[in-house]
Amino acid sequence: MRLLNRLLADTSGATAIEYGLIAALISLALVTGFTAFTGSLANIFTDVNTSINSAGQ
Repeated sequence: MRLLNRLLADTSGATAIEYGLIAALISLALVTGFTAFTGSLANIFTDVNTSINSAGQ
């Protein structure tokens, strides 16, 4: 019974789990932002390419 009480009161692993969750949320935010950024960046390069091709003709 004392072992069970000691295990329930032990919070040493909680900090590692919290850091893991924070890292996961930051990674998710970065991936989401990068995906949105690459889509708009591709549109910009397409527009530039179209403008250059139109100017050359």
